Amino acid sequence: MNTVDFFGTQVSRLILGDNPVNGHSYIESVTPGGDMMDYYTADNTLRLLRHAQELGVNTYLALANDFCMRVWRQFVNEGGKMNLMFQSYPAIDLPTNIWMMMRYAPKAIYHQGGTLDYMVECGEIQKVKDRIKMIKDTGLPAGLGTHVPEVVMRAEEENWGADFYMTCLYNARKQQRGQQSGFITGKKKTLVFYPDDKWKMFEVIKAVPKPCLVFKLLAGGQVFYGHDPEEYEAIAMKEFREAYANIKPCDIGVIGVYQKNSDQLGQNVRLINKILDEQNNV
Repeated sequence: MNTVDFFGTQVSRLILGDNPVNGHSYIESVTPGGDMMDYYTADNTLRLLRHAQELGVNTYLALANDFCMRVWRQFVNEGGKMNLMFQSYPAIDLPTNIWMMMRYAPKAIYHQGGTLDYMVECGEIQKVKDRIKMIKDTGLPAGLGTHVPEVVMRAEEENWGADFYMTCLYNARKQQRGQQSGFITGKKKTLVFYPDDKWKMFEVIKAVPKPCLVFKLLAGGQVFYGHDPEEYEAIAMKEFREAYANIKPCDIGVIGVYQKNSDQLGQNVRLINKILDEQNNV
């Protein structure tokens, strides 16, 4: 798979996200989060990481919780060679969580998006800056996660200190504004994503010079609602093609997969490799 330079590390243009591994489902009526957690035992998560490595997906973006860390440790001890990036885990205070992350030599850390968006909504901008600085003080690239295009632009204009942005194509805060992240409250993610949201985030991604990690490429699976399974590949191809046509050459897609019934990761890599090959041959 094609790679780009990400602060001195060659990172594949598609990297592996962690939502399904941690039971975070955005299609609860089809695939409950509990089913995802039941499937993603340590053994099956290890199989996922090994498969990603085989496919050329060379980076795992993991939630910095005990489960992901223990599985990663086993993966490396057994010869795994992928890069690791971390999403902060809001259930643990940030200084402690950073200390935990640093034991695994990650290439970058980003501040989890829902909790950061909530701080912005509450007007706690200095707190956001301080937390970004805590990450930067490790010497690693520090990312700012958000679901809101305006947050990226404000962070750039006011220099909040982020080195890169973790940008969601769908604005989850439309239905959650003023509410704390489900990581804190424990509430299920009963969200509906709106198709027009992605175009606003694409504009922001192209406008900021810093690298963006772009997630929810398939709206957490919601792009497939109302369609027959034989249509899924064409729908995914359309969504991927739009995404990679509307992000910068230095930007990276992030995707979570549920491997129980089909090789979603292999399918996604095949489609995105085709798109990247087309772009390179233009």
